[in-house]
Amino acid sequence: MIENKKYEEAFAELQAIVQKMESDELDIDQMSEQLKRAQELIRLCKEKLTKTDEEIKKILAAK
Repeated sequence: MIENKKYEEAFAELQAIVQKMESDELDIDQMSEQLKRAQELIRLCKEKLTKTDEEIKKILAAK
């Protein structure tokens, strides 16, 4: 499940998808699937970054 994926794993998978797209390794059907997967991974990464940013701000504000 994507929600349990660590940020580093999601980002690495996203980089692999981009690399495949840039090197024309995907046919049109694969590209559609990989684009959907990339969108999920981007959403997950953004959520994790936002959550971490909020936690850091709370910690700094408490000092």
